[in-house]
Amino acid sequence: MPYTPAAVQEVHYRIGAPALGHFPGSHRSARGDGGFEFRGHAPLLDAPDARRLDLHASLRDPFGNWIVRVYSQRKAIPVVLVADLSASMGFAAARRKQDVLADLVDSLAWSAWRSGDSFGFVGCDSQVRSDLLQPPTRARGVGPVLAARLRTLELEGRSASALAQAALHLGRQRSLVFLVSDFHLPLPEVDTVLAAMAHHERVPVVLWDPLEFAMSSRRGLVRAYDPEGGGPRLLWWRPALRERWLAAQQQRRASLLQLFDRHRLKPLFIEGAFDADAVTRHFHT
Repeated sequence: MPYTPAAVQEVHYRIGAPALGHFPGSHRSARGDGGFEFRGHAPLLDAPDARRLDLHASLRDPFGNWIVRVYSQRKAIPVVLVADLSASMGFAAARRKQDVLADLVDSLAWSAWRSGDSFGFVGCDSQVRSDLLQPPTRARGVGPVLAARLRTLELEGRSASALAQAALHLGRQRSLVFLVSDFHLPLPEVDTVLAAMAHHERVPVVLWDPLEFAMSSRRGLVRAYDPEGGGPRLLWWRPALRERWLAAQQQRRASLLQLFDRHRLKPLFIEGAFDADAVTRHFHT
């Protein structure tokens, strides 16, 4: 049965540091002088705007300077989604991972447009996918187009090694970067990718499906398949192997959390369908 996307849900995100952009937007910044957020005081000669004159601060100035209030203008930021498009991201159970990814792309593009921000996309498998590369743009309709292409994409990449090159396509301006993957690649590679994006504000998004780490039957002969080159394997599924399988999942989760913690990052786990409210809570809790 074909996947039918739901109505686009809006995500309310925010950044931890002041925005450094040049375009007006919805994020607090330490730049500009035409805004409404009080930033501090300055001599009239340094900020020549007599409309902002503060008489009380001027009377308290020991050097007799005229003092004005200085206000910050809210700024826009680039929002970029960097996606792992290797074959493992094509895993399908109740829903496909790439459909969850497409929902996230659609939602973030819409949310960025609503906030006055630009939205960009970088897709990677063993190389950066130039056919899906989207530089940051304020165009309103970019999300649905990208999401539709992702839903019909054949994911055949043997690895996501090109994620380390994605930073070259992020630009110099500090961006809010969503790094979306199942993070089944080796931990040293994950560490390299995060380090390459250290200039930006990073949000690791871990896409997992519960059936990746469990099977419905308690015992029996099952066919396991590695989509990234390992091929099919026959396994005798039994309680002892199930326990080892679940222990490996818990160990992987703990190792990822430890790695993210070293980079001072708070990961977002999406285990199942996309939920815009859960993404919003990630930024506000």
